[in-house]
Amino acid sequence: MRVKQDFDVIILGGGAAGLMCAIEAGKRGRRVVLLERAGRIGKKILISGGGRCNFTNLYCQPENFISANPHFSKSALAAYTPADFIRLVEKHRIAYHEKTLGQLFCDGSAQQIVSMLETECRDAGVQIMTGVNVENVGRDNSFTVRAGEEEFRSSALVVATGGLSIPKMGATSFGYQLAKQFGLEIKQARPALTPLIFTDEDRQHYSDLRGLSTEVVTAIGKQRFREKMLFTHRGLSGPAILQISSYWKPATPITIDLAPGHDFTASIRNSNTARRDLNVLRTAMRELLPHRLADRWIDLHPPAAWTNHALAEFERHAHNWIVTPECTDGYDKAEVTAGGVDTNELSAKTMEARRIPGLYFIGEIVDVTGHLGGFNFQWAWASGFCAGQAV
Repeated sequence: MRVKQDFDVIILGGGAAGLMCAIEAGKRGRRVVLLERAGRIGKKILISGGGRCNFTNLYCQPENFISANPHFSKSALAAYTPADFIRLVEKHRIAYHEKTLGQLFCDGSAQQIVSMLETECRDAGVQIMTGVNVENVGRDNSFTVRAGEEEFRSSALVVATGGLSIPKMGATSFGYQLAKQFGLEIKQARPALTPLIFTDEDRQHYSDLRGLSTEVVTAIGKQRFREKMLFTHRGLSGPAILQISSYWKPATPITIDLAPGHDFTASIRNSNTARRDLNVLRTAMRELLPHRLADRWIDLHPPAAWTNHALAEFERHAHNWIVTPECTDGYDKAEVTAGGVDTNELSAKTMEARRIPGLYFIGEIVDVTGHLGGFNFQWAWASGFCAGQAV
């Protein structure tokens, strides 16, 4: 015998977007139940930002997001801004700081953000149920969600199940399957904000530099990021690589400037008296690059000659290192999933499916993917807020 429960709103997923939606809907007097498959809510919040949760970015703009429709995110981001979330954080007296580039982190633990959201849910009368494995979802006059011996019914269903990234945290394809069940188009999902893997040849040349970090500019087409790059035993990581990985597609070359704004060989080229040999060049490169990288670069790409023309060509190569990765490091290491529910299927103001009244998709499952640095959390808060205002 199934236990049947009626609500105004059912939310699937207890991550950032689902919790924000629950809070806003509950504050409007809606009877809300949030169903989370894992044994606790906010698991990805807890591991984010090295355990301190990079909960937003002061400089959040639509340009910080990737989507087949670059305009889709504008309405939600304007409706709920970083300042709005900061007010919530300050209301709960959570100390925070700006790290770099507008990234805001808790001074303490990411648990403070989860606890804040739990408190807000409780105050709004939201019922949170964890360890709920949803078996199927149906729709007649209302939505029916079945899980074990329980059946939940409501006129509004919000899908906040997240993407495919970090499967060890419980990520599944369930939300995408639901979208397909209701006939919604999906933009192909792919790992984003993830390390890149060298080809065998590049791995032989650079894998022993693992642990070495340097500031670079990575570029694909017009997209450029100036941040740190990290060599790993399998390829490249660090913020500059994670950022550009969201734009990478198989067989696409990435251009890396190893010393942005600097000129290794200027002092040699501009002098009539300076010695021109590998030792002088190595010394010049070591002033701007980690020594092992400088040495390896010269070993692999020595100047063809010591003329100014040859040195200029050497210089150009160091600022235009072309790397064509073999692949990404996949969903295991991806911070987010790019692609997802096609934004053409959704209202930009409410996140409601245009063809299925009462069905909403929010957060990572939507084809809106932020850059590294708190932008994906801001999208979660904003899309959750908008749905919570509408359900």
